[in-house]
Amino acid sequence: MDDVSDVEPIAALPEPFAGWFAQRGWTPRDHQLALLDRARAGRSVLLVAPTGAGKTLAGFLPSLVELTERARHPDLGRSLHTLYISPLKALAVDIARNLETPAREMDLPVRIETRTGDTPGHKRARQIERPPDILLTTPEQLALLLAHRESEAFFSGLRRVVLDELHALVTSKRGDLLSLGLARLGRLAPGLTAVGLSATVREPEVLARYLPHGAAPTDIVVVEGGARPQIGILESVVAPPLAGHTALHAMREIYAAIRAHKLTLVFVNTRMQAEFVFQELWHINDDNLAIALHHGSLEVGQRRRVEEAMAAGRLKAVVCTSTLDLGIDWGDVDLVVNVGAPKGASRLMQRIGRANHRLDEPSKALLVPANRFEVLECRAALDAVAEAAQDTPDARIGALDVLAQHVLGMACGGPFTADDLYAEVTEAAPYTGLSRADFDATLDFVATGGYALRSYERFAKIRQGRDGLWRVANPRGAQQYRLNVGTIVEAAMLRVRVAKLRRGVQPTQAWMRGGRVLGEVEEYFAEGLSPGDTFVFAGEVLRFEAIVENEVIAQRTAPGTDPKIPSYEGGKFPLSSFLAVRVRAMVASPDDWHRLPEPVANWLTAQRHRSRLPGREGLLVETFPRGGRFFLVCYPFEGRLAHQTLGMLLTRRLERAGLHPLGFVANDYGLAAWCLSDIDAAIASDRLSIDGLFGEDMLGDDLEEWLAESALMKRSFRQCAIIAGLIERRHPSQEKTQRQVTMSTDLVYDVLRRHEPNHLLLRAARADAATGLLDLARLAAMLARINGRIVHQSLDRLSPLSIAVMLEIGRELVYGEASDAVLAEAEASLVEEAMA
Repeated sequence: MDDVSDVEPIAALPEPFAGWFAQRGWTPRDHQLALLDRARAGRSVLLVAPTGAGKTLAGFLPSLVELTERARHPDLGRSLHTLYISPLKALAVDIARNLETPAREMDLPVRIETRTGDTPGHKRARQIERPPDILLTTPEQLALLLAHRESEAFFSGLRRVVLDELHALVTSKRGDLLSLGLARLGRLAPGLTAVGLSATVREPEVLARYLPHGAAPTDIVVVEGGARPQIGILESVVAPPLAGHTALHAMREIYAAIRAHKLTLVFVNTRMQAEFVFQELWHINDDNLAIALHHGSLEVGQRRRVEEAMAAGRLKAVVCTSTLDLGIDWGDVDLVVNVGAPKGASRLMQRIGRANHRLDEPSKALLVPANRFEVLECRAALDAVAEAAQDTPDARIGALDVLAQHVLGMACGGPFTADDLYAEVTEAAPYTGLSRADFDATLDFVATGGYALRSYERFAKIRQGRDGLWRVANPRGAQQYRLNVGTIVEAAMLRVRVAKLRRGVQPTQAWMRGGRVLGEVEEYFAEGLSPGDTFVFAGEVLRFEAIVENEVIAQRTAPGTDPKIPSYEGGKFPLSSFLAVRVRAMVASPDDWHRLPEPVANWLTAQRHRSRLPGREGLLVETFPRGGRFFLVCYPFEGRLAHQTLGMLLTRRLERAGLHPLGFVANDYGLAAWCLSDIDAAIASDRLSIDGLFGEDMLGDDLEEWLAESALMKRSFRQCAIIAGLIERRHPSQEKTQRQVTMSTDLVYDVLRRHEPNHLLLRAARADAATGLLDLARLAAMLARINGRIVHQSLDRLSPLSIAVMLEIGRELVYGEASDAVLAEAEASLVEEAMA
């Protein structure tokens, strides 16, 4: 690994690039020249640099120079030279726009185009016939290109692949799909080199393995330094509540910060929060500031208009989700506001970097905790940033459902032998340890559906010919692959169309005639609406009229009774293990509380006096009676997913002990379960042991029994089945409803559990459960950590800390401002009770 200071760069930039830099008063940075030097040596390189260091220009500079030189030799012909891959469509579009500026100003003979899901079909077809010099795209579009029958010719002249925000790509199944695609590119273009661009990560050597590098290892260039960010926690007049996620108490202060800056990005963690925060800011927008909304469910045209307005400097603020938190450089952003806890130090640094997007100028950011636990998390995140500590996740093991999708895609692109494809797949970083047995099982699944399903013809996607080559079984299989490619599985979506009723025309006829599409909401949310209900979407208050085919028909209306806000599955980030350790340490260390706001420090002091403080390594378990029920509250600080699984397993054990549990709730910091029978009495009579209740053996038989009937396990299987192509959501001119997909996958799940319990997709679903929906790996680590360190505190009433968890009970049933009003009323009552 090279520090830039150790790199001996080339002497100077060639013309016209040197002149272009000079005209702007710029000097090429050492790492930009270093990447040009590596490219001339034919080596792949990973560039790790902080925000604003000019990573993107460094990545493209070698290609622009080579393309300019190539234009001087017309006999070399034209083909795709550089493929740029981004995790976000918006980032690909932004980078294309930024590249076109120097290309135009230097009159470079370079054609630059994008290819995303929003690219029209005729343009995608033309790109195959006449490729641009530089193509900017996403992992899903790469998979589709590789599955094209002309893929070999299309990529044969490819010289370089640029992987932007690589650290964000490799942490999920999208990274698995990308790595398999890169392995195929390495075969189609043997002279291919790669440039990886990444923010600061904990282990650059691990990230470098994702790059195709031929026989030579990938070089690593690390840029040190950069201005220290200026980050603070927003101080509000109203103290943060004990629970809730809206940050309604701080809206006035957020608005004041927007007014005081040129352009502010207001980041939230979910699309539901985005709609809520946007509405609240508009309600208090007395200065008529230009505030916009941006999230992934909005219609693409609206998102592009917001992006263009940002780039042109016509906006004062944008409320957004992760759709804008990667390397996009939008205009003169001088402040980032993060509403809610960041959930991870690396994610926080990524978002902060959108402000003052320059290496030598400090980024400025404000964190707005939505509740008091989040104050602790924000403080822990600030400490981590100050220490430059990273919490990037460990390297993944490639998922088998993604491999199954890739196998079908390769068959769509052309015939292959099993031996050749296995050798190619194991070149991909997440699959280097893939056994031949697992590969053969995956191949068999794509060919037959597996032992239990092989009698059904529709599951046979590929066939082996007499020549030993595998081919796609029929044209329909190839079409279905193209419609369903990708690893992002969202709930079924319905378009939201705003229509005006016309006199003398039947309502359904009027609704079907035109009207603007605002975006999409999830089907389950729309099905819960009744005619006349109001809801917030795309920054507007709408009145629901009906669901017609795959569309929600609505009309604009004036704000009236509290409108509902669409929620989306899978939108919440869990608290990272890295920050969880720091939060536990802070809670357990009263000497550090002087750094906390007074209401939060007083809350922890009250907990210390009336109960105990959770320890750094152990687990505090509180039990108390309330309202004719008996409660157990604990504080693992291991994230919502792990806590939900723990709650499921605890209630099974409480039921077995005869305590008749009625339910449980969980958040990122703790969980509460309640029973009809007295928990303390059961402990006193030795019918229940707290140590035994949280024993590591709960991940044995208890887990197996629960998984057999768990709806969460079925959901995990459903996602794997969709990714692997067993269940096809999209068909030509139609899409299955969520109910249809659920019924199909649940039936197959039950059949496989009975007849083929070791089926490939059941194994894939279990692997997902370990780190995804159930977070079993993290739960196992927690149970091992607390073994012998559990402290039980019996109380006569709820504790100050437990209020934040107890307030989760029933919260999901209330939407919008009504939720905050209900929470405030409940909080006041519980605080009075705890402090009596």
